[in-house]
Amino acid sequence: MSYETVRYDVAATGVATIALDHPETRNALSDQVLDDLLAAFTAARDDDAVRCVVLTSTHEKVFSSGGNLAGFAADVPLVHKHLGIDRFPRLFQLIGQLGKPSICAANGHVLAGGLGLALACDLVVAREGATFGTPEINVGVFPFMIMALIYRNVGRKKTNELLLLGDRIDAAEAQRLGIVNKVVPAAEFEQAVQEWAVRLAAKSPVMMRLGKDAMYHQQDLPFAEALELLRHNLTLAFSTEDIQEGVKAFFEQREPEWKGR
Repeated sequence: MSYETVRYDVAATGVATIALDHPETRNALSDQVLDDLLAAFTAARDDDAVRCVVLTSTHEKVFSSGGNLAGFAADVPLVHKHLGIDRFPRLFQLIGQLGKPSICAANGHVLAGGLGLALACDLVVAREGATFGTPEINVGVFPFMIMALIYRNVGRKKTNELLLLGDRIDAAEAQRLGIVNKVVPAAEFEQAVQEWAVRLAAKSPVMMRLGKDAMYHQQDLPFAEALELLRHNLTLAFSTEDIQEGVKAFFEQREPEWKGR
């Protein structure tokens, strides 16, 4: 499958890799890049052969520099800008409702809207030397579209600091704050990402979908409603063949053979 600004590949392991590939703009999130990301994630969602998605970059130093500043200042009707930025919430929701686990392989600097893109993924593995931040305030903008994702992943006061001061943090600090799951030396980075991706792809696809849907939908519900949703999903899980196979394989001390139903 071919796109203008991203690369898309599906391995035999069931791992789909979506790589930002617009190096001349440091993978700035232009309308074209966002459209390609929406198309690639939709393709991964709809392909039963895909069991896990890795989001990364082909740039040697930058994952994404964030929103397209040239587009922000472009002399076009305001309504066109308003309609254009709808791509951000659609993409963040698509990743959240993918029904499959996602890993952001942060192989370079993760800035502005790029940080929102990383936080939309389930797991983040960072290469040593990568930095993270929301520098928009330094150029007269504000990280409106990614604010909700940051507050859902980072403590309130530290989020305030990131948003208001616009400073960068290194990968180790990003891990301490909960932005990143793991920081890996450059020589071990690709192997570490693939190890997690292959492990995720080997899980029951039907159980992963039920679990992922529950993770996404319960996060903002009141406690009692969240519990009811989770009870509902557990009841659905009881009806699957995979839960029977998983328990049987456990007692027979063998690897399960998932049916995906």
